[in-house]
Amino acid sequence: MSFPSVEDQLALVRRGVVQITPEDELPRMLETSRKCDRPLRVKYGIDPTGIDVHLGHTVPLRKMRQFQELGHQAVIIIGNATAMVGDPSGRDEARKNRLTKEQVEQNARDYLEQVGKVVDLDRAEIHRNGDWFGGMDFAQVLELCGKTTVQQLLVRDNFRKRQQEEKPIYLLECLYPVMQAFDSVVVGADVELGGTEQLYNFMLARTLQSDPVTCAFAEQWMSEVVRGRRLEQDGSLVQQIGVMSPILVGTDGTRRMGKSLGNYIGISEAPLEMAKKFMQLSDDVMRTYYELLTDLDMTDVDAILAGHPKEAKQTLAKNVIAQYHDATAADAAIAEWERQVAGGGLPEDIPTAEVPRADLTDGAMPAARLLKATGLCNSTGDARRSIQQGGAYLGKDKQRIESHDQPIEITDDLMLWVGKKRYCRVRVVE
Repeated sequence: MSFPSVEDQLALVRRGVVQITPEDELPRMLETSRKCDRPLRVKYGIDPTGIDVHLGHTVPLRKMRQFQELGHQAVIIIGNATAMVGDPSGRDEARKNRLTKEQVEQNARDYLEQVGKVVDLDRAEIHRNGDWFGGMDFAQVLELCGKTTVQQLLVRDNFRKRQQEEKPIYLLECLYPVMQAFDSVVVGADVELGGTEQLYNFMLARTLQSDPVTCAFAEQWMSEVVRGRRLEQDGSLVQQIGVMSPILVGTDGTRRMGKSLGNYIGISEAPLEMAKKFMQLSDDVMRTYYELLTDLDMTDVDAILAGHPKEAKQTLAKNVIAQYHDATAADAAIAEWERQVAGGGLPEDIPTAEVPRADLTDGAMPAARLLKATGLCNSTGDARRSIQQGGAYLGKDKQRIESHDQPIEITDDLMLWVGKKRYCRVRVVE
């Protein structure tokens, strides 16, 4: 096939990338690829420890799709073996729970379905690293572990920090970088994608790829394609390049996006839910979101950001939602957000809370008790705080509830609100 010029490829690859290591090797690798008419093998590994793919995950996945569009080969590693170890990169403590094989496999199927919204899976190689790690005997594991030292592992920031704080570092966590690096040997990776916290793992892969003993050991799991191109033109062994993207901060604007932190936007969420989260973003993160999550020219992005922040967020939301749903759904989501939030309109799907008539006094109930009874607040204390902070309302016109003991007359279809996201319609039952 005919590849674009090296300059054009570099311009696309470098967008939204904070580090390429070793950077001087990438132009030479792309030039060799063009001369030999040989696509680069671009690796990205996913440990299916959960089932929700969020926008943070899509940053390297979008980079993989860009490599595909340039004519290169996407190689996806489903880490059904590494998932049972747990990646320690970027973590200041060990994972609490270990997954079973059955959980990992179910998660893997769910992951792939979502990944297919970003990467063209029909043109990608998909491998499970359990295919090779599951077949190793103990002598082979020892052979592989002998390629790195404990001192090298402990230099890593997360391990060093734990050691200083006297937090446990489990032996199986030390296996993870070796396993990830060995994946690159087996699949013959030219490029590996990931975040900056993966640098050590990427560089260890280069070490293993340049080791003839390790390469010979891995041959039993290599495809014919990989076996046929282990050597560079000068006879040296192929070593991968690490292409690292920045960590996408979550909707809170400070911490990395993650489900456990509750600050994520999932690509399988309903368009309206995605739109609501986009509209809550801090203005400070907007340019990064545009750069990492859209294909818009950054000159155009700067022009968008120079306008009204609300319109900039709506444009971003429509662009991203359309990628995972469609343009019609994206436009409808923003229109509904305008109606519900900006315009103060009522949501279409309003939950109903039932209140027994026997709990009423002269057809009314004190405000704090009512908010707890309807489930809008977890306790009367929570309800008191919401009222004191001016965040509790009643009626379709959202009249502010003034005090915790304010008697609220209960009629069918009475609307109650706590903040913008908690609301219900009250129904009196006998």
